[in-house]
Parts: sequence; C-alpha cells; structure tokens
Amino acid sequence: MSGTADHTRRSGRPAHGEPILERAFKVLGAFADAGESLPLKTLASRAGLPKSTTSRIAAQLVGVGALERLENGEFVVGLQLLEIATLAPRGHGLRAAALPLMEDLHRVTRQHILLAVRDGHEAVLVERLSAHGAAAVKYRVGGRLPLDTTGIGIALLAYATEQVREDVLAKAAAPDRVRQLMAMTRSEGVCAAAVPNPVDDGPATMSTVAAPILDGAGAALGAVSLVAPDEAGTQVASRIALRTASLAISRALEATPASARQATTGRRYAD
Repeated sequence: MSGTADHTRRSGRPAHGEPILERAFKVLGAFADAGESLPLKTLASRAGLPKSTTSRIAAQLVGVGALERLENGEFVVGLQLLEIATLAPRGHGLRAAALPLMEDLHRVTRQHILLAVRDGHEAVLVERLSAHGAAAVKYRVGGRLPLDTTGIGIALLAYATEQVREDVLAKAAAPDRVRQLMAMTRSEGVCAAAVPNPVDDGPATMSTVAAPILDGAGAALGAVSLVAPDEAGTQVASRIALRTASLAISRALEATPASARQATTGRRYAD
C-alpha cells in the first residue's frame, strides 16, 4: 500500500467534498515499509494533501492510537491498527488453517513460504515464514502484491472473476505469459515461474511455485507459495509439496464451522 494515489487538485487542496475518512486513509496509506517513520512533509506529499490538512488529520489519528508520534516529530503506524487488523476474518481463519502446513514447508525448504488473499486487483499478504539464510524479499505481512508478476498473485488471478482478469491482463507487461501460467494453475493445481525480484541488492529473479486454496465450489479462498533464489523452488518435488499443502488447507477450512468458513471465504466482499 503505497498511498501515492493522486486525488488532489492542482492547487494541492483535497477534492471538493472529499470525506475526512478517505483523507485519513490516504495518510495511513502513505506508510510503505514496516517500521517506517515519516516527517510531516513526506507524509503530506505521499498522501497528496496539504501539510496543514495532513497535520490536523495526523494529530487526530495519534489521538485514537492509529498513529504514534516520535520524539523527533516523525510519525509511525500505531499499535491500535495492528490490534484491529488481527480481527480481519478473511485473513484470520485462513491463516489458522494454513499455518501448520506452512510451518512444515518452511522446515523442509528453509525458504520463504507466503500466504495471500486477493483484494480487488491486488493480493494481500496474510502470512510469511522466512529463514534467516533465505534471500531477501520485499513483501511484508499486510503488504500488497501485484497479481501479474508474482506466483501467488497469478494463482489467485487464475480464479478471479473474468472482469478482474481482463483488467489485470490489460495492464500486464507480458499478458501471454500470465495467461499461460493461469492455464497451468487451473490444469495442474500449481504455477511455477521465475519472477522479477523487487529487492535491488538481491538476485535479479526469484523462482516461485504457488498453489490456490479452493473451496468446495472451486472458488479461491487464498493461495500459498514457495519463493526461492534459484530453480529449486520450481522443481517437481516443490510443486507436489505445494499442491499437497493447498489441498490439506482446503480440507481444514471445510472442516471448520459454517459461520467461520463463510467469514473466511469473503463472499460478502466486493470483487
């Protein structure tokens, strides 16, 4: 979540009638990295709001615990947001079912194991297990991932609505390749590919194998993936392991009470 969307006029003033809640989320969305602290000037620039407006909103957010202000005057995300975020049903139920399988994969591979759900035209990372010696990756828990350039994103995109797929493919740099990987996901239950590494000082590409987590009707509840710095992540053994894990997670979710399962699927939420 970069918070860089430009909803301002050329004068720098917020759009006429823009709700205060929307402006508050622009301020919160300005934080891009875990543990990041921002001075007011940067916060206002990223949020696309005047400094005076940003200062007023930031002060209100500090008052309710959504932001905290450091001694040097910079702002950081507050613990109140973490407390609220842990209650999100789509991530919580899925994470509880997936974590034992993810831990097994992590112990065997000693690489990054990711769990994500789709939110509109992006994926949101729900959990990440990483070994100390694993190559650095950019994405953090709660962060957003593209659907067309990450293995876990493509696994989710393969089961998205037709409109979402068309929207993403229209902007993709390599739409034919994305289509091939989506077809692979639907036919084999996994997709495996080399993808760009957004970390500048790491390997130029990372290998990934990802598998969708489906419900009984064939809708994607989420996806799990293995990310590694070489081709080991896309070998047959890794594909089998991810496919097996995704099926086990699906069964675990089906075994949960109906009310909890409905919250996990997120069918009440807009595409």
